[in-house]
Amino acid sequence: MMLKTLFMSSALIAATATTAAAQQLSVVCSSEQDHCDLVANEFRAASGADISLIRKSTGETLAQIRAESGNPKIDVWFAGTGDPHMIAAEENLTEASGADTTNLLGWAKNMAEITDGKAIGVYAGALGIGYNAELLKEKGLKAPACWKDLADPAYRGEIQVSNPNSSGTAYTEIATLVQLFGEDEAFRLLAEIGKNVNQYTKSGSAPVKAAARGESVFAIGFMANMVQQKNSGFPLEIVAPCEGTGYEVGAVSMVKGTKNTATAKRFIDFVLSPDGQKLGAQAQSYQTPSNLNTPVPPEVGNLSSVKLIDYDFATYGSSKTREKLLARWDAEVKSAGGAIEQ
Repeated sequence: MMLKTLFMSSALIAATATTAAAQQLSVVCSSEQDHCDLVANEFRAASGADISLIRKSTGETLAQIRAESGNPKIDVWFAGTGDPHMIAAEENLTEASGADTTNLLGWAKNMAEITDGKAIGVYAGALGIGYNAELLKEKGLKAPACWKDLADPAYRGEIQVSNPNSSGTAYTEIATLVQLFGEDEAFRLLAEIGKNVNQYTKSGSAPVKAAARGESVFAIGFMANMVQQKNSGFPLEIVAPCEGTGYEVGAVSMVKGTKNTATAKRFIDFVLSPDGQKLGAQAQSYQTPSNLNTPVPPEVGNLSSVKLIDYDFATYGSSKTREKLLARWDAEVKSAGGAIEQ
């Protein structure tokens, strides 16, 4: 009887351990920290899962997933620009979660179709220019209206933007200008703008925060981050460039080889649901949600009011294109001025 009881207790402990392991989840989030934390906390409360979450830029996350291929430490990659998610899908580093996309907007479904379900759109946000109105007036500068205005020598040392090797925001800028002007003209413009850049940051949202605080006059970044700073009381003005602009489709992907597949799928279903997506606005991340049934507060704005380009995600979300453009940026733009790297 004692041996039988001991055997049963051991089996129960093993079963409990297996259940606990199945409820563990490691997530890398490439949105703003407040957004990441709120999503993690709400999913933990709703599911009972033991979720571990860390925030990293998209370039850093892609590099980690590549390095850990075959023995992943990450189960799910949540948020951040879609291009690196698509590259991870192309390189077979992620796998389809089987999530239901019925209620998602077309651009979110399009990403899922391009990647065979490996990356699914969670939100969208347009790229723009922000400037500190008080600092602009103090320095006697004219507000920009177009991308080409950022090449004005009067702006020398006054622009901050992120580094495209680590930041999906800056890569979206490169891809946008290439699609607007053609590759050679785009890189000439990027080099001219580069002469005016004071710092290349690791994070895509850092330049917007710097401009809001008056540490730089101008910032290139996503308008959703600018709205957040403006609504917080900073003197930040937002410009949708006259030539047109690109946009991000923030995505979610399940890493190939995860041992926590069931919980990973539950997390993906959650962030694609209205309950999961409404958390963005609650955390002052004002992107357009992908689920048709997600309530959209007025701060989010309307993407249809911005002159958007027909962004070619299939081309600019490929490894070959990204590597070529980043190599050219390193050679022709990075050293164009006296900018420092964060």
